[in-house]
Amino acid sequence: MTAVSLTPAGPFSLAASVRFLEGFTPANYSGTADEVLRLAFPADDGHATVAAAVRQEETADGEAGTVRVEFTVHTGEPDGDLDGSPADPASAGPGPVSPGEPSRSEDAVRAQLARILSLDVDGSGFPELAADPVAAGLMAEFPGLRPVCFHSPYEAAVWAVIGHRIRMTQAAAIKARLAERYGRRVQIAGRTLHAFPTPPVLRAITRVPGLTEVKIERLHALAEAADAGELDAARLRALPVDDALAALRTLPGIGPFSAELILIRGAGHPDVFPRHEPRLHAALATAYGLDETVSGDISRLAGIADGWRPYRSWVGLLLRVRAELMGRHAS
Repeated sequence: MTAVSLTPAGPFSLAASVRFLEGFTPANYSGTADEVLRLAFPADDGHATVAAAVRQEETADGEAGTVRVEFTVHTGEPDGDLDGSPADPASAGPGPVSPGEPSRSEDAVRAQLARILSLDVDGSGFPELAADPVAAGLMAEFPGLRPVCFHSPYEAAVWAVIGHRIRMTQAAAIKARLAERYGRRVQIAGRTLHAFPTPPVLRAITRVPGLTEVKIERLHALAEAADAGELDAARLRALPVDDALAALRTLPGIGPFSAELILIRGAGHPDVFPRHEPRLHAALATAYGLDETVSGDISRLAGIADGWRPYRSWVGLLLRVRAELMGRHAS
């Protein structure tokens, strides 16, 4: 097991991240009273699986405490009948990387963990947005909450395809079953988790209850794209936003909405205003006291969001979280 430290630049609360994941249907996450964030996911290399336990130190001065992560990298793939029979991940593959392996893979996992928690972004300037009363209210309501991203653009893209035109709860159940049947089972901080299948495993699955043949074909194509580096987070974030979105839209099953999801919540881009997310547009219009019809004026809304630079993705997430909470209370 490897231990690393992540030092937040600006406000950050791991407890807020855990609460967010507990309410985020795609994550299918169940927290514990110890406020340790437990994660299991395919590594960015597309072949290994990572099991991680994340903790944050408490501080007396109100500053964001250092984030401590212990993780294990598991190599190899679970064995199983990919036409529908469960795998037996516990006995598969060569297991954890030995201490003698090159540290480059550990550095890559550290970077991926930082991206998942948006700790790869300097958030020290985020409080300056408090000059905007809406942004100030959001920060006060959700102190220290940064976007908690999908583990990778690959997983975000898979979610987009699975969830197309079906209920979110149904999509989450299908994704969880895929992890349980074909992903690696790991033990982390006293709990058992199932990671989502790596791209090579996903590409070999031929039948998934609840998914059409077309969706399975699209999942295979996404697995191939991930292997080819087309879903590399660093590459996507290095491109101009319009170019990154255009590249993502060339993938089967990925439209404008899904492309924005992959870039923002998969690659962790901190400064994108989604132009194809009506719920966010409605939440923005409501927060700024605008007429309901303004939620369809994307140019006007984008102009307001320009005041959130360079954290447009972050404020957009907080608006969505507030809107979803208000929706639950109203129902």
